[in-house]
Amino acid sequence: MSDPTDAYNVTADELRQFIERAEQLAAEKKDIAEQEKELFAEAKGRGYDTKVMRKVIALRKRKPDEIAEEEAVLEMYKAALGMQ
Repeated sequence: MSDPTDAYNVTADELRQFIERAEQLAAEKKDIAEQEKELFAEAKGRGYDTKVMRKVIALRKRKPDEIAEEEAVLEMYKAALGMQ
């Protein structure tokens, strides 16, 4: 007969592995965030507009059709408000 604590031990070991992996990923995420911060600080130091850079990065993730549609609506709204 199997001992119910064996199942608990396996579950506890597996849970520990998940927790440790999550902690490792969190540490890696923090390191990457720090590297990203340093990269943008360097770009800013060289005269680049980091706010615009972030917008360009976001645009590159999107489909061209989505971007074109949003820009067309933006232009229409600006025209309606006399912002041309």
